[in-house]
Amino acid sequence: MNAPIRNPTVGVPPAEVEIDEALVRALLTAQHPDLADLPIRLVASGWDNDMFRLGDDMAVRMPRRLAGVELIENEQRWLPTLPRLPLPIPAPLRLGVASEAYPWPWSVLPWMPGGSVDRDPLNADQAPVLAGFLKALHQPAPGDAPHNPHRGVPLAERVDYLAPRLARLAAETNLITPRVRAVWDRALATPIDIEPTWLHGDPHARNVLSQDGRLTAVIDWGDMCRGDRATDLSSLWMLLPDRESRHAAMAAYGASDATWARAAGWAVNYAVVLTDAGRVDDPRLLAMGEKTFAMVEAGD
Repeated sequence: MNAPIRNPTVGVPPAEVEIDEALVRALLTAQHPDLADLPIRLVASGWDNDMFRLGDDMAVRMPRRLAGVELIENEQRWLPTLPRLPLPIPAPLRLGVASEAYPWPWSVLPWMPGGSVDRDPLNADQAPVLAGFLKALHQPAPGDAPHNPHRGVPLAERVDYLAPRLARLAAETNLITPRVRAVWDRALATPIDIEPTWLHGDPHARNVLSQDGRLTAVIDWGDMCRGDRATDLSSLWMLLPDRESRHAAMAAYGASDATWARAAGWAVNYAVVLTDAGRVDDPRLLAMGEKTFAMVEAGD
């Protein structure tokens, strides 16, 4: 096996602004002074945003790079308009605006209960709960809802982005099996057979929360958009513990064979992206990607 390629462009992107507790407090003092005396602590730093806990019941979400600005604007504009959902989502409580201290919009959100599913895996009995949430979300979206060039689109539009990552993993790991390639090829050949709906857009295990194996909330809606629900249905491969629970969720949701074929292809997409990035600098992403590959390998 060849030595691994350590290309920093495929890892977690570096922050483009420095964000710390002092900055958060200064912004709150200037824009929401009634919140400025609450305790503040950094709890998460993702690809696009830093998250600070604010007191016991709130959080502050701030883009750490320019690419996150459109995503947080999506959340601010569209989360309050979604249909009623059976799990909590972090619709903004307060909005922050750009200033001399910080160049971009930011949000004060409700604090969501639980921890990420990659650290607190779901029990099998959560399959119908996950399916019910997705079914409630996947309703028609208005024509001016966000379009996301990376989510909800025909999988053929992902080929150029995914090809070098697939090639790298094929050369350096044993994850790209004949089964994985067959699932990907089948998905590419399967046309979208349903009308577009609202999507979460990025339903991996760090964007879904649980407590003692039970779903508690769905967070990080920056990629929300209008498109092919197969993107979100890939979460059945990413979040559930085994093939049997995935089948239970598939039965509870109800969709065409073509949609499930595309959903499995989107699971391959996420597995490749998470694994390729995780191998550079994030063991949690790596574990999430490898788990998703294992679920694809488990079969239909």
